[in-house]
Amino acid sequence: MKQHRVVITAMGCLMPNGNSPEEFGDALVAGRSGAGPITTFDASGLPTTIAAEVKWDGPWTGDRKMTFAVEAARQAWERATACGSEPRGGGRVSLGVGLEIFDVAKWAEMKLPDFVLPETLADRLMTLHMPADLSAHKLSHIYGLQAAPRVMISTCAAGADAIGAAYHDVAGGRQRWAMAGGTDSEVNPIGITAFSKLCTLSTQNEEPEKAPKPFSRDRDGFVMGEGAGIVILERLEDARERGAPILAEVAGFGSSLDAFGITEPHPEGRGAVQAMERAMADAGIGPDEVDAINAHATGTRLNDPVETKAIKTVFGERAGKIPIQATKSMIGHLICAAGAAEAIATIECLRRNKVHPTLNLHDPDEACDLDYVPLVARDHPTRVAMCNSFGFGGMNASLIFRKVED
Repeated sequence: MKQHRVVITAMGCLMPNGNSPEEFGDALVAGRSGAGPITTFDASGLPTTIAAEVKWDGPWTGDRKMTFAVEAARQAWERATACGSEPRGGGRVSLGVGLEIFDVAKWAEMKLPDFVLPETLADRLMTLHMPADLSAHKLSHIYGLQAAPRVMISTCAAGADAIGAAYHDVAGGRQRWAMAGGTDSEVNPIGITAFSKLCTLSTQNEEPEKAPKPFSRDRDGFVMGEGAGIVILERLEDARERGAPILAEVAGFGSSLDAFGITEPHPEGRGAVQAMERAMADAGIGPDEVDAINAHATGTRLNDPVETKAIKTVFGERAGKIPIQATKSMIGHLICAAGAAEAIATIECLRRNKVHPTLNLHDPDEACDLDYVPLVARDHPTRVAMCNSFGFGGMNASLIFRKVED
């Protein structure tokens, strides 16, 4: 049961098209893609040679996922404490993470004939690539958070699930505040090869900025992205008392499991419908109160029409009047960090009274006939926004964000 209203008082991110929430928001509104040729390894022998990589020249802390998480958390913490005080009481990390067991480079080193055992325990531990432990625990250690971290591995819904779980912790009185989000990078030989074998990646290698193409007739899959997004959640009364900035209220969260397929959604969007309806019920609002939607919008043949159908089921005749934005058209698919990245995108647009464009939408699929804000951003007064994340295995999450006006 909710005991407290929950607000977001700070955000931090590393994204393929921006290394802070402000840069990210500006890039989204301007329609700047972060896609390009893969530079982190030689992908020349693969069907897909493009990705949306983070452009980062700062310090590295372990592998890419951990570095992204540490930097995004640093940004969020500095913004949360810029008012001169820290969030009150106990806090917890809630993080959506990737799934590899070993760091690819370290794994390769172990196969070499001249392999030498690292001298220190810390160096040996870095061979492990278990963000389920290391990234979440790293943040807990840095910020002295002794509550057991929540670690979400619900694939493409993990970042949203992490924010949703943190929201319920704070709303229910279990924690005074939380640091939540997601971090991931599948831009490596194993990640790109695996998703290529699933036939989910775009092969538009010659013009990467023209991929992916969510909701388009000629869409051919998503571009692999990477990055991290972290938000600070607090009780509304605590944030106000300490003078912290209030960016948005987390008003509702809903999740579901299709129990249908591993890589394909239920054809009627059953789980997506349940997640959206549960999020609105949790927020105490009806379909007529949602002003904008940030769609999962992978640009795959299966996802886009099913997501369209699910939105029509939930919103009925009003579905065509709600602007729908596809963040993945600019940053690719961040997998376990996607929900966190798109939550930040949703909040940035909510605060600016904008809906960012869906890039590359020149020829919409006839099965995708809603208002996807093609090509150019739009001014749009927004009080309530929905953010959807629908993952492999049928795991679905929906978040509701609202401006705080009272």
